[in-house]
Amino acid sequence: MTALKPLSCLALALASLALVSCTARTRPPGDPNVCYQVQPLKDGTLKYNRMMSTQKDLEHCAAALEAMRLKFLALGGTQRQIVGAYQGNFIFLQPEGIFTAPSLESHRYLALVRTGDGRLALPGAMPQ
Repeated sequence: MTALKPLSCLALALASLALVSCTARTRPPGDPNVCYQVQPLKDGTLKYNRMMSTQKDLEHCAAALEAMRLKFLALGGTQRQIVGAYQGNFIFLQPEGIFTAPSLESHRYLALVRTGDGRLALPGAMPQ
């Protein structure tokens, strides 16, 4: 009976892994050097608005999105969080910093942190 318990746990773990891998993932476009601002629509779909200039990496795309966010706030906008996309990764601009993920459903990873005065910096560049 004790030999069956590890096997049933393994079977359950494999079944849950198979279920997770079968769920649909929302993935952004993977166009090279193209930065998008992502706007969720009322019907649940996403609209990808292409930014004017090309960006050489994810950090520059995040900075362009941050500049756009600040410009809209200066014009009276109220949106403090923005979603973007760059080369197959989503970018999430939040008050805590900039996060990235390969899909909307994936875990988000910290890409840039905010300094005390609101600027963006690489996480390792900030003094402890």
